[in-house]
Amino acid sequence: MKRISQYFFRGLIAFLPIALTVYVLILFVTWIEGLAMALIRPIVGEFYLPGLGIALGAMLILALGVLVSLPISSRLLSWVELPFTNLPVVKSIYSSLKNFADYFAPHEHDAQQVVLLKMPGHELGIIGLVTRQSMKGLPRGLGALDDQVAVYLPMGYMIGGYTVFVPRSWTVPVDMSVEEAMRMALIAFMASGKPPKT
Repeated sequence: MKRISQYFFRGLIAFLPIALTVYVLILFVTWIEGLAMALIRPIVGEFYLPGLGIALGAMLILALGVLVSLPISSRLLSWVELPFTNLPVVKSIYSSLKNFADYFAPHEHDAQQVVLLKMPGHELGIIGLVTRQSMKGLPRGLGALDDQVAVYLPMGYMIGGYTVFVPRSWTVPVDMSVEEAMRMALIAFMASGKPPKT
């Protein structure tokens, strides 16, 4: 009986990630297709090709990226963001999500780095993400030393984390992308071997 339950849970663990990923993708594609059908139907009538929603969504996101990259659009974007940055509860949620998204956006300088944080004289090491390479722009009292970095320490299953300001010499670079580190932190580094690259 014990062996049967082991096989069952191994099968479940193998099946669940694939099933949930496929389910989320189906929900997303169905929503995009429905939205595209609602937008295009008044123009083209009954004519519709499967997959048109995905193509339309990709083109809209690409057009938005080009528009946001224009110098003049930054002022327009700040006006659009006004309600989201001034309402008390909405401001906290929007700012947190925007900062999180900005962290994973492409940067010209390589500020994003996975490191092993080790205090001198201690064997304990903690995986973290360097979020600031410089303390410039922070309030007085934070990052008192010039050669300090801000390191975010994610907790397992993404229930939170801590940001610590430490000397740069306490960090050891790790050959791992930010996405891999976040994915491994999500499951408390329980996966065997190196996670697949995306």
